[in-house]
Amino acid sequence: MSNTTNRYFLGVVKLNVPFRVEQVELAPLVFVPVFIVTIYILAGIASLLHKPEPVKEVAEETKMEAPTGIQVNNTLKGSVSGELDEDDILFGTDTGEDMMPDMAELHEKNPDVIGWLKVDGMVIDYPVMQRMDNEDYYLDRDFDGNPSTAGSLIMDTDSVVGDGTKANDYNDGTKPGTNLIIHGHNMRNGSMFGDLDKYRKQDFEKQHSIIKFKSLYEEREYEIVSVFLSQVYLAKQTDVFKYYKFFEAENKDQFDYFYNNIKKLQMYDTGVTAEYGDEFITLSVCAYHVENGRLVVVGKRIK
Repeated sequence: MSNTTNRYFLGVVKLNVPFRVEQVELAPLVFVPVFIVTIYILAGIASLLHKPEPVKEVAEETKMEAPTGIQVNNTLKGSVSGELDEDDILFGTDTGEDMMPDMAELHEKNPDVIGWLKVDGMVIDYPVMQRMDNEDYYLDRDFDGNPSTAGSLIMDTDSVVGDGTKANDYNDGTKPGTNLIIHGHNMRNGSMFGDLDKYRKQDFEKQHSIIKFKSLYEEREYEIVSVFLSQVYLAKQTDVFKYYKFFEAENKDQFDYFYNNIKKLQMYDTGVTAEYGDEFITLSVCAYHVENGRLVVVGKRIK
């Protein structure tokens, strides 16, 4: 029997000398992996004997990052890496301010919800989403994250919604930014922001001049200041008014620049004025008068 043949008959009793030589050479190769596997098994058993509780429970207890999209003191855009207990995450800051019950229920279902928008006389009555790590996430997803052509209403990630109440001068949380910008699709069936085209007619605006926005902590109302047409410009265009870049007025000049431009572009005079210190909400939807056109509705906070 040849040496090659002997390699395949380990159970044969009568072995010639050449086979025995090969067997001695192969033994260490077989023994080493068996030894290593045995060591791993023994180490695993020892680890289990000393582990105080199941791995799954430990993972669940330590997974306490702030939900994506919720503003915690509005100092960070995204998940919070600091140590927060469950009440801080679900009910705002550690100042004790609680979410409104209906918003808390929504927030529990999806922590990306940042508020609710409603306009009387329109189908606009939707939750508003804000996902700090991906502003485009809800462009083609509904509240539950399911694929949707209509998408959802999206709060711009640079908009600071605030997590306190005006009634307490925001000592119980954080004051909102100067301008909240909400984006939505112009759907042919009128859903999402498809109905905003109705504001092209002043008669409609006069009868439906109030925009209602409910944050997680308070109900707000805005009176329409201006309705105008604009567009999304190229980054290199610096001599144009980019309404979608205005979120916070650090001084009166910045406020006046935004306010004067939206009044200059208005389709008609709403009769509503604003002054430094006022807060705005801006609803932006695609329009087709130019490439990358936008129809824009701006309201001033009155409540």
